[in-house]
Amino acid sequence: MAVLAESGSNPDVDLLYDINGLAKDAPHWFDRGVEFMGEYGLLIVMVLLVVWCWWSLRRRGGAGGGDDAASSMAALVWAPLAAGVAVLVNVPIRGFVERPRPFVDHRGIDVLVSGKTDFSFVSDHATITMALGVGLFVAHRRFGLAGIGLALLEGFCRVYMGVHYPTDVVGGFALGTAVVLLLSPLAVALLTPVMKAMEGARGVGRLIRSRPVADGQDEALVPGARTPAVSEERDLAA
Repeated sequence: MAVLAESGSNPDVDLLYDINGLAKDAPHWFDRGVEFMGEYGLLIVMVLLVVWCWWSLRRRGGAGGGDDAASSMAALVWAPLAAGVAVLVNVPIRGFVERPRPFVDHRGIDVLVSGKTDFSFVSDHATITMALGVGLFVAHRRFGLAGIGLALLEGFCRVYMGVHYPTDVVGGFALGTAVVLLLSPLAVALLTPVMKAMEGARGVGRLIRSRPVADGQDEALVPGARTPAVSEERDLAA
């Protein structure tokens, strides 16, 4: 496919043609599947993964249990917020770089999605999915690894679809990761008191823990332990 690239020694364009060239030999149904997953499907899966992580943390009362619930939930809430911040940061970047879509400057690109008229660098889809993946990793490593894997797949799909250069995707990965990690300490510090307040509130506390713990009742969560009230009653009976 490099003969179509007319790119000289540009590895970015060569890799674009190599990956996008796979679409020319793939069945039509496969291209349509990649189109859906790359445009909408993987974003939906990422949202479902965040919800699943929330459900898991809620049932366990935090990744480490006990008082860790509020901080773990704060880290999880930061994941979608960071994705939104990263997209906003990308707005001036796109306007400054003004890189056209690859099919504008290069012939022979098999474009699976029409109507893309905005600039190419950096990829919003790659930015969002990697920000969610890294944000999930901060909250829960297992879910985070799955999210990062989905983000890598999203990046491949964007190049396969002919709407981004590989460097657009790498730039999106770097932007999403940077926003999450650089702002995570401040964001978690600000969000943790909010999560603690919600945890102690009636009704909304179940968003943080599936079984909220009342004051002075922590001992009842330990197998074989007795609450102070039960211990006192048994001592009097004796």
